[in-house]
Amino acid sequence: MPLALLALAIGAFGIGTTEFVIMGLLPQIADDYGVTVPTAGLLVTGYALGVVIGAPLMTVLGTRISRKTMLMLLMGLFVIGNLLSAAAPSFPLMLAGRIVTSLAHGAFFGIGSVVAAELVAPQKKAGAIATMFTGLTVANIVGVPLGTFIGQAVGWRTTFTGVAALGLLGLLGIGKLVPSLPRPEGARLRGELTAFRNPQVLLAMAMTVLGFGGVFAAITYIAPMMTDTAGYSEGAVTWLLVLFGVGMFLGNLLGGRFADRKLMPLLYTTLGGLAVVLALFTLTAHDKVAAAVTILLVGALGFATVPPLQKRVLDQAHGAPTLASAVNIGAFNLGNALAAWLGGLVISAGLGYTAPNWVGALLAAAALLLALWSAALERRDQHRAATTGAATDAAAPRTPVHH
Repeated sequence: MPLALLALAIGAFGIGTTEFVIMGLLPQIADDYGVTVPTAGLLVTGYALGVVIGAPLMTVLGTRISRKTMLMLLMGLFVIGNLLSAAAPSFPLMLAGRIVTSLAHGAFFGIGSVVAAELVAPQKKAGAIATMFTGLTVANIVGVPLGTFIGQAVGWRTTFTGVAALGLLGLLGIGKLVPSLPRPEGARLRGELTAFRNPQVLLAMAMTVLGFGGVFAAITYIAPMMTDTAGYSEGAVTWLLVLFGVGMFLGNLLGGRFADRKLMPLLYTTLGGLAVVLALFTLTAHDKVAAAVTILLVGALGFATVPPLQKRVLDQAHGAPTLASAVNIGAFNLGNALAAWLGGLVISAGLGYTAPNWVGALLAAAALLLALWSAALERRDQHRAATTGAATDAAAPRTPVHH
């Protein structure tokens, strides 16, 4: 794998830290601003919606410059957003800082996925994408727990200041290690938009929304669920987030390894397993050991869907992958926003902190149904193409053979 993938992974590490560290700090932020935990959950929803909007917006704005330059500009925006979050004197300004930060997220991973795939041979594309996303998973093993610990011990503002420093490191790494790839000749917005005419692209994005949304339904409220239901101390949330990060890391390796070979069977397995595990989480959340194991499995099964879903979008949007890739990253976060909102609704309705797990199970099950539908449509189209081809060959005039 090229060294440039390390630079992309560094940027992904910073983005992953700021995206997920908020989960472990929601109670502290809620107390500091005098709002409820479900209201503080809007910081997750707002960030996710910002990614949804920012992914296509920033990608379109970057069509006239090189991908390396755009990646550096996105990391600069990321730094500014985190500094604003760290200094915000009120909840609305904190939310604004999160949204500014989120504008860089989708386009970075979308453009980064295309760059990663271009740096390697065709049969290694999913592995290259997974290598970049390794930064995101390692963030959940190192960056998120460390940021949660610092936030609980010193103050959450210090955490976001540190995340801004990570963004600066990512910017420098991209400038140093990523090659100056030329902007593709003939790249136009109209051409990029043609990818969305393909139903398979839209189905893959819908799977992304529902599948990874299932993960966020549970993980957004992991801190109050583990302290109030499982009986963990507040400090133990840090190590539970480490477990979640380890699961994500292992799932990412699994997804990257098998997506180049058995993409759809991998999606059936991971989405189905995720639906079952999230449903069981409603019960296992009442036991410390069982809850910890479940958190590990949710991270592994959830993130094993990321490389195959991203690769499927790139494969189906061949010839115009950049915007589709970025929009699919937005789709991950649309699912996050939807799940965080639905999770907050069931908690506010008095159903308890385990209720979001049922929401997540239903979302993952819906994603599995879409995957099965997508595969059925693909088989139908392949059969039609084969039948049409055979009919054309049969109808073609044959050259007489003279003996």
